[in-house]
Amino acid sequence: MHQHIQDRCIRIGQYISDTGATVREAAKHFGVSKSSVHKDMDERLPQLNDTLAHQVRSVLSYNKSVRHLRGGEATKRKYVALEQKRG
Repeated sequence: MHQHIQDRCIRIGQYISDTGATVREAAKHFGVSKSSVHKDMDERLPQLNDTLAHQVRSVLSYNKSVRHLRGGEATKRKYVALEQKRG
């Protein structure tokens, strides 16, 4: 594994652990794809730093457990905004 990929894995892992960011937010922040973040966190990070990998896994598991709630809130905001626009 190249050094820059190892560095990216550690930086993204620390970011997710510190901020509780979603995969999408982390990908946007670091300018990489969601697939890259997933691969980095699921496959590469455990090889580099097992403790950090466990912290990241717990954050991502929590994010997954509440995603249906976040999606519902986003849909609600969308339709409230549309209703306000109409009148």
